[in-house]
Amino acid sequence: MELAAARCLWTVLIVVAASVFPAARGLWLDLPSSGTKCVSEELHNNVVVMADYYAFIGEDYDANNTVIPSISVKVTSPYGNDLHHQEKVSHGQFAFTTSESGNYLACFTADGDQHLGKKVTVGIDWKTGVATKDWDSVAKKEKIEGLELELKKLEAAVQSIHGNLNYMINREAEMREVSETTNARVAWYSVMSLGVCIAVSVFQLWFLRQYFQRKKLI
Repeated sequence: MELAAARCLWTVLIVVAASVFPAARGLWLDLPSSGTKCVSEELHNNVVVMADYYAFIGEDYDANNTVIPSISVKVTSPYGNDLHHQEKVSHGQFAFTTSESGNYLACFTADGDQHLGKKVTVGIDWKTGVATKDWDSVAKKEKIEGLELELKKLEAAVQSIHGNLNYMINREAEMREVSETTNARVAWYSVMSLGVCIAVSVFQLWFLRQYFQRKKLI
């Protein structure tokens, strides 16, 4: 009974982790005839990112479509460093490990007017963190399968969640420090402004008093 209960508990945990923390994201972007469309994701340091992209014309993807659009792709880090840059391609992929915390941007542009006014769509398979692991290779290398493999995946998901929570805590601490510093500066500015106003008012009173005395009005 205890073994059955334990298996049931682990199964529930695995299902919850799989539903709350999706392994990958599939995106569809309709590119404008002129201009660029971008997607971004906020990532912390030392996260593995992998993505495949492909462009096609029309409402539905057809691998046998003879009309193959070309696009330009550029992926940049939060500080503007180029991580991937391709021009006049119809498909491709990129992979990198983040070295900076912040928003990573992937931009797509349809090349020229050779698409005869038809809509160009880009499909993106975006994976980060645990989703980039090849679990089949891990299972063969460590000779694990079934429930043990699922527990391995769950352990990796928990580690990823723990890392994300630490990142959020650090970000919250940084934002709180910035907020406190800003509030302190605003308070000092208010005090200085009040002091300047009082000084100007006193000077105006003194100047008017001296003026009226010279004119013998008081």
